[in-house]
Amino acid sequence: MAKYVVSGYIGFDNFGDEAIAGVLVKHLKNIGAEKITLISSNPKKTEYLYGVDAAGMFDFLQPLLESDVLVSGGGSLLQDVTSLRSLFYYLLIIMTALLFNKKVVIFAQGFTPFRTKIGELLTKFVLRRCSYISVRDINSWKMLAEWNISSELVADPVLGMEMPQLKEKHGIGVQLRYCEQLTDEFLDKLADGIKERFKDQEIVLISLQDSIDLPVLEKFMSKGINARILKNLTVREAIDEISSLEYLVGMRFHACLAGIKSGIKVLGINYDVKVRTLAQETGFPLLELDGQNIREGFESLSNLNPCEYKIPEFKFPAIL
Repeated sequence: MAKYVVSGYIGFDNFGDEAIAGVLVKHLKNIGAEKITLISSNPKKTEYLYGVDAAGMFDFLQPLLESDVLVSGGGSLLQDVTSLRSLFYYLLIIMTALLFNKKVVIFAQGFTPFRTKIGELLTKFVLRRCSYISVRDINSWKMLAEWNISSELVADPVLGMEMPQLKEKHGIGVQLRYCEQLTDEFLDKLADGIKERFKDQEIVLISLQDSIDLPVLEKFMSKGINARILKNLTVREAIDEISSLEYLVGMRFHACLAGIKSGIKVLGINYDVKVRTLAQETGFPLLELDGQNIREGFESLSNLNPCEYKIPEFKFPAIL
């Protein structure tokens, strides 16, 4: 039996990252892990949610010293688009584990081109010293291959969750989040499109990380959208709500992923390369943030057949 430390974007009430943590913890328990410690921004809540130990974000040294394996991921941890500071933080945890000769597993991460040379060089240096690397999309695999770093391509861990497959679905969900490129003009066009095409449908606005999503959803509702906002959702509640819909317009990667896994019609919003890659690989249409293809996007959504999604199966790598 081994002792595991898990490093991820945990404790911030982000639907996707919390869902991944839940899938990973369940698996580690099933394989008989002696001890599991999650590094979290909210250790008490994390311990309550997952029934394991948790340590604060900068209290990782002792758990690492007492562990056998560090699991870093999943999600998009090792990137400098968010900030160099966050990249340095996750690299520091990995480098600390390596310093004490711990096995390091990079788990189902997504990589994007780096903004800074220092970020890229440090990431290459660290990844070359890890025991095992898995990535969740083909573009990440290609990027690491160009660096001469071996990795295994796996599906996103959220695909390993059980999703309700409801026969009767109704309404349209809209899931938005803040990003710099999201303009009032786009929100106006999106609201007009929804009011025109779904005027007889129930509309729900779904927040998957209240601190980031709620302000945008409230602004969107002020565009004359008659809807209710779903907030403060647990992972299970969010999945149940998404699964009950007939249509979903989603920005977040894991909102779109949960939608296609649940067999509903999904229209993504191309705010990040990871959403575009997911759409290309699985087969749902995308709206561009310039708003030029709103009409075509809704037309594609109406004609979409969820049975034609190409959904990969998630399996844990043999090393875990």
